[in-house]
Amino acid sequence: MILGKYEDLPENMKNDSVKKYYDILAKKKFSLAIKRIFDIIFSLLLLILLLPVLVLLAIAIKIDSKGPVFYRQERITKNGKSFRIFKFRTMVQNADKIGSLVTVGNDSRITRIGKVIRKIRLDELPQLINILKGEMSFVGTRPEVKKYVEKYTDEMMATLLMPAGVTSYASIMYKDEDEVLENAVKRGKSADSAYIDEILPCKMKYNLKYIKEFSIFYDFRICIDTIVGVLM
Repeated sequence: MILGKYEDLPENMKNDSVKKYYDILAKKKFSLAIKRIFDIIFSLLLLILLLPVLVLLAIAIKIDSKGPVFYRQERITKNGKSFRIFKFRTMVQNADKIGSLVTVGNDSRITRIGKVIRKIRLDELPQLINILKGEMSFVGTRPEVKKYVEKYTDEMMATLLMPAGVTSYASIMYKDEDEVLENAVKRGKSADSAYIDEILPCKMKYNLKYIKEFSIFYDFRICIDTIVGVLM
């Protein structure tokens, strides 16, 4: 993963807060390169090994409800670039047009098979394709939709110095995010406002800490903790 020059960053990322984190990552260019090599090798290997599982899940999704197998949504990754994320569809077709962009607990839009594969995060497996393409990494800030990125503070913009990730400590700590949102909705808040005002700032503390402490070994630790968290 090439960090690039600070001067080449988008204008909305050029501020003192981002520069502080940029300087931290600039000292870890070798580790960033190893991170990308790791992403390429293991995403390709896992795509090959998990192909039978991917096919079975695709068939189950197609049988369970109408609509495409994959859910493709525009998200934001490194340097504020947009890309289309790959996820197995776990909700009814056009779910984002009939409700919030975030999911609350017991969301009526979730399909029967969707409830099963979301519980153990199998819906994230197709993101191996995004990793192989260089749009994502195994570890990093979860990619947000543009609507939420526009709410970032100057410091939050630093998370866009690195590719978006499939998992992170923020993801682990907020694995029950949909239930937190459901409770907020019960208090009278909208799911969107609860996410922007309450969840996003807390998740960003973990994401910014990750940049400060980034290393290949730290990535391995997060991957292991994610696997343990999913299985528990």
